Amino acid sequence: MPIPHLMRIHSDEFRAMAERVLRVTELTSRLNVLPFEDEAGKAELFEQILGKPLPSHVTIYPPFFTDHGLNLDLDERVFINQNCTFLDYAGIRIAERVMIGPKVTFITGGHPVDPEERRLYLTGAPIDVAENVWIGAGATILPGVSIGRDAVIAAGAVVADDVPAASLVTGTKATVHRQW
Repeated sequence: MPIPHLMRIHSDEFRAMAERVLRVTELTSRLNVLPFEDEAGKAELFEQILGKPLPSHVTIYPPFFTDHGLNLDLDERVFINQNCTFLDYAGIRIAERVMIGPKVTFITGGHPVDPEERRLYLTGAPIDVAENVWIGAGATILPGVSIGRDAVIAAGAVVADDVPAASLVTGTKATVHRQW
């Protein structure tokens, strides 16, 4: 698992990120009200959101949400269904032929567990999704997760640990790990 990035709130790095979030929020709000058939308008807005044109044969059905955009790396032949969210502060890589169901959420940022540090820092770790993965509706992928080639993430699953290649993961079980 990658070492999490730690960003101090009220730093120059944090202010720059916050400005980017406001800009991308404005861009995605414009994207999500375009007529579905306005391919040129969508392509222009995606280029501004991602900082580069969408790869060929990528399909994204709005509404689409991201908070940063520049750290979202989409490969060829990716399919993203409606109402997906990509909080990509620490980076999200989606490889070729990945299919993402509606209402899937990718989260790369968070806060420290320690209550004294929670309002001082943001944490983040990248998400990596290998080729030919299928992620079912309403799944949530958490910071630092890698999903192996050909894996299937069941609808509603909460993925907090790496997923081996060619495997099926299911479930939303919450477990107490420690107390303070």
